[in-house]
Amino acid sequence: MNFLRGVMGGQPTGPQPTGAETIQKLCDRVASSTLLEDRRDAVRALKSLSKKYRMEVGTMAMDHLVRILQTDRSDTEILGYALDTLYNIVCNDEEEEPEENQQKQEDDLGALFTDKFVQETENVTLLLTLLEEFDFHVRWPGVKLLTALLKNQCAQVQGIILVSPMGVSRLMDLLADSREVIRNDGLLLLQQLTKGNAAIQKIVAFENAFERLLDIITEEGSSDGGIVVEDCLLLLLNLLKNNSSNQNFFKEGSYIQKMKPWFEVGDDNSGWSAQKVTNLHLMLQLVRVMVSPVNSPGATASCQKAMFQCGLLQQLCTILMATGVPADILTETINTVSEVIRGSEVNQDYFASVNAPSNPPRPAIVVLLMSMVNERQPFVLRCAVLYCFQCFLYKNHKGQGEIVATLLPSTIDANSISAGQLLCGGLFSADSLSNWCAAVALAHALQDNLTQKEQLLRVQLATSLGKPPVSLLQQCTNILSQGDKLNRRGSRVQTKVGLLMLLCTWISNCPIAVMHFLHNQDNVPFLTGQISENLGEDERLVQGLCALLLGICIYYNDNSLENYTKEKLKQLIEKRIGKENFVEKLGFITKHELYSRAAQKPQPAFSTPEHMLFDHEFTKLVKELEGMITKAVLKSSEEEKKEEEVKKTLEQHDSIVTQYKELIREQDSQIKELKEQVTLLTSQNEKMQSTVSQQLSQIQQHKDQYNILKLKLGKDNQQTGNQAEAAHVNGLQPEELNQLREQLEELQRQNQLLQTQLAEKDSLITSMKAEGVPSAEGSTSEVTELQREVELLKAQLQSQTAEITQLQRERQELLKGSETTAAVPGENSLYTEKIAELESRLSAQTAETQKFKGEVKTLLESRESMEKDLASATSTAAIMQAEKNKLQQEVQESKKEQDDLLMLLADQDQKILSLKQRLKDLGETIEDEDDLDSKDQFDDEEEEEEDEECDE
Repeated sequence: MNFLRGVMGGQPTGPQPTGAETIQKLCDRVASSTLLEDRRDAVRALKSLSKKYRMEVGTMAMDHLVRILQTDRSDTEILGYALDTLYNIVCNDEEEEPEENQQKQEDDLGALFTDKFVQETENVTLLLTLLEEFDFHVRWPGVKLLTALLKNQCAQVQGIILVSPMGVSRLMDLLADSREVIRNDGLLLLQQLTKGNAAIQKIVAFENAFERLLDIITEEGSSDGGIVVEDCLLLLLNLLKNNSSNQNFFKEGSYIQKMKPWFEVGDDNSGWSAQKVTNLHLMLQLVRVMVSPVNSPGATASCQKAMFQCGLLQQLCTILMATGVPADILTETINTVSEVIRGSEVNQDYFASVNAPSNPPRPAIVVLLMSMVNERQPFVLRCAVLYCFQCFLYKNHKGQGEIVATLLPSTIDANSISAGQLLCGGLFSADSLSNWCAAVALAHALQDNLTQKEQLLRVQLATSLGKPPVSLLQQCTNILSQGDKLNRRGSRVQTKVGLLMLLCTWISNCPIAVMHFLHNQDNVPFLTGQISENLGEDERLVQGLCALLLGICIYYNDNSLENYTKEKLKQLIEKRIGKENFVEKLGFITKHELYSRAAQKPQPAFSTPEHMLFDHEFTKLVKELEGMITKAVLKSSEEEKKEEEVKKTLEQHDSIVTQYKELIREQDSQIKELKEQVTLLTSQNEKMQSTVSQQLSQIQQHKDQYNILKLKLGKDNQQTGNQAEAAHVNGLQPEELNQLREQLEELQRQNQLLQTQLAEKDSLITSMKAEGVPSAEGSTSEVTELQREVELLKAQLQSQTAEITQLQRERQELLKGSETTAAVPGENSLYTEKIAELESRLSAQTAETQKFKGEVKTLLESRESMEKDLASATSTAAIMQAEKNKLQQEVQESKKEQDDLLMLLADQDQKILSLKQRLKDLGETIEDEDDLDSKDQFDDEEEEEEDEECDE
């Protein structure tokens, strides 16, 4: 501690150590001391020496200070001293004003120590970690140190922060700090962090930076706020300028609407503070960033629409027409309004309706043009007004027509000043800058508008008393040709350039204007004379523009004037100028140093009035026409004829190609329709194939049933032969037995036929369940009809059963009568009558059976129609699900009725077996095993059919 007292100002006891020795001892103390107090005192001493001995402290102590930051994290005081010392080492003090050499040396030291610090990326990461400390003595010097590092080595530090986990998020937390000092320095840190790095700009924007910054601006008083508002606006400019992603995020977040209150300026505009002027200037720049012409057209248009809808454009126009606004704010406001209305029809229409608060009220455009042609107004203000007028006419044919209409004789009002009168006044005034501005403004009224070019030819000007009026076109060429009058002006070159740009824009792509220009016999000699002369360096641009004007007269010439056809003008150039010389003079335009500067952006930005020579839109016209004019001049007449023939051939080819294109379109539409038809037919084919497969399966089932019945009939025939022999043995007549057998066989066939019909009905109901219900009403009625037919068949089956029972009874009586035939011979006639009666009844049964066959055929036809209905109504099956459930319930009921019918058939089979048993009792021989086998086979087939129905 005694050592430290000596260093800090104790009484000298011997030779004084040098600064380097003292710093070395302090560094050793920091490295070797075990007590925290000793290290803290040593770091405090290094901090006090760091400004005076910046080189020594940075060289010897930086590593020790970084180690302190790593090891002594628990003591915030020593951390604060270490961070302050590092800040003093890397920071270039801007408060003092040292000599130039000393300042350069300090800048070099700051860059040197910054580079040494950031070589180890862990140092920057450690610094980001320390910023999470809430203690003021740690966080504030940490923010200042990181800001200084970014100033000295911006790109390298940005890269380290970008790859650091949550690096940018930690820095964004500084904006939420309740201590204004840290928050304000955090704004400065983020300004340095977001410079020129789009990735960091996007991260900061998506960390809700826009919301926080706008809230701070509002809290600080918006445009009336202090330096904090300026810092917020500078940060917003960094985030939005040349960053389309952030601009879109700003617009989509409805932050444009929050900018409107910034521009609410009161009636009393006296006493604007310098800070308020700076703040409002930055706010206007922020608006311009969102609608800059360099942005994508879609993004610019959407921002312009949002600014009009929220009232921001209206607020800017209020400032534009207000009194007492500082000149630089007024100039920037004009530029801002210009870009807000540029290319937006709605905004341009609104701007045209704005009136200045004068008596009588005048349109804002007229008031602005009055400032533009007034040579006493500031140069930057006149440039801003010209830019505003250009933006108002950009892609605005309606506005162009209104401006040109103020020059036409039928619309001139002698009691009021119009825009056309101001432009003509400026075009022919003694001020060369007014000449240039008026010429460029009038050229924008004709830009890409053939109608207005032709309309402007009607404008007539009164030159002096007693002389006839001349056209505006003639007056412009007269001023160009009157060299002596121009020499009396301050700058003849600027006036000539402005008039030549106007004439080139006017007659380009307008053969009628070319004809009017060539009709004046003095124009072509003047142009050729200007081009062929050897003028000074300043006049070379005029020569190039004259060559361009003459080239336009050749290229857009319709050969309506015999003396100035394309060919004669080219011959004139070849004789008086020379084609190569003409092309060389034409190239003087693009080679001019101010040409490339004007071609960069639409806004006319010139340092002095003398540099105001080129217009942005005119540079586009030169770029478009230079190559075409060069080719037109260098081509011979034969080449032109060939080219015209080629053009005609190409036009013919184009017409043929157009016809083929139309034919191909028609064929494409036909092919599309055919493809749709093929798709529809394919789907219908698939449905029909599924239906056919189902019908084939049903036919196969019918074939199987037919084979089974055929086998059973064969066995019955064998039994019948045996019964005939037995009956003959028992004394019955063979004819009677044959008739009884035929009756029995017929009844069996009818029984089998009824079973087949019932099986078909059952399969039809099952297929309806499987395929789905086609429609609610149609399917319900069809199922009801089937149920009725099933009921009818049941009734018919019952009647058949009753008749079979009656026949059995009569047969029994006949059998009993046959036993007594020998005893009572007279009763044979009685039996014969009964047998005849039985035969008649059997014939009736046969007719009834034929009727049943007809009904079965009808049912099959109805089944086919139902299948067609099912195929056409499958698309509505989902809608009719509820009806399907209801119908399924009805099908279950029908199935129960079918089971009842099967029971009746089983009873019928039982009765047939009983009859066979009685025949056996009467003495007929019956093979029991075959009979039982056939019965078992029949029962097995019935069980299989029932199982299949259950599975379905």
